[in-house]
Amino acid sequence: MDLARPALDPELSDLLADMPLMSRLSPETLAALRRMPSPPLESLLAGRPPIDRREITVPAEDGAAIPLSIFSRASTGPGRTAEPAAAPCVYWIHGGGMVMGDRFSQIDIPLEWLDAFGAVVACVDYRLAPEVTGTTLVDDCHRGLLWIVRHSEELGIDPTRIIVAGASAGGGLAAGLSLLARDLGSPAIAAQVLICPMLDHRNDTTSSHQYSGRPGVWTREMNEFGWRAVLGGLTGDEVSPYVSPALADDLSGLPTTYIDTGSAEVFRDEDTDYATRIWAAGGQAELHVWAGGFHGFDALYPRADISATARRTRTDWLARLLRR
Repeated sequence: MDLARPALDPELSDLLADMPLMSRLSPETLAALRRMPSPPLESLLAGRPPIDRREITVPAEDGAAIPLSIFSRASTGPGRTAEPAAAPCVYWIHGGGMVMGDRFSQIDIPLEWLDAFGAVVACVDYRLAPEVTGTTLVDDCHRGLLWIVRHSEELGIDPTRIIVAGASAGGGLAAGLSLLARDLGSPAIAAQVLICPMLDHRNDTTSSHQYSGRPGVWTREMNEFGWRAVLGGLTGDEVSPYVSPALADDLSGLPTTYIDTGSAEVFRDEDTDYATRIWAAGGQAELHVWAGGFHGFDALYPRADISATARRTRTDWLARLLRR
């Protein structure tokens, strides 16, 4: 049955008409997508005030190297003080269905917060499925975050103002990381920003079924491929809520949360449900459902009116948070 769908924002609809779309992923198409180069980082950094960049690797529990890229305002230059105040940190987790992308994917989003607040931006290159499965992806993110906290003084970071943020799969991993950090008691996370997060491996909401059977930016079938890759055969109680955060029975004690999603996308219902359950547990969450927004609209077309509004609204929320 072909379900009715919310209409796309007219400007986004015109832009999307020129984009090649798929309905499914396969090992062959995934390999081809992985070979596509990311936008050059230099073009994203050009035109900004001077930025210091540091590249490090953190050992995973099994000894694998987890790359981290750390960006901060240049320590020298016009207007720089000898001892700047400790800055907030945005720990960025990239999207890509848990099967593609790298630490520079969607990096223009957190770089806006470096510009606006002087935040230190740390981007983690967690390992991808199907090469690794289960909790390995979120464990990689946790190891990287622990390294950031342990080196916060030398990085100029205020450890009480660490924000985990991510888009799509990265938003799901940010949610899983917040659950893991809460349960382990470390590290302290001040807020989580979940942008169209991938939260529920069951893939069975109304919005999931609405975005099935036709080409799109991210469809139910593509989502199924990603989850199958990351679960690696795990089923039922074997699936950890750190991987599929919608499974968590208890959403109390989480950091203050920002969630946004589009009305015209596969993750709409699982994202709105996650916010509702945070409220039910006595937590604080701000939810935005952008009418006519498809999956990742503000990352793909940042200059569209609705995208600019969505990005500005997130930045305004962070500004209020960091002023407290």
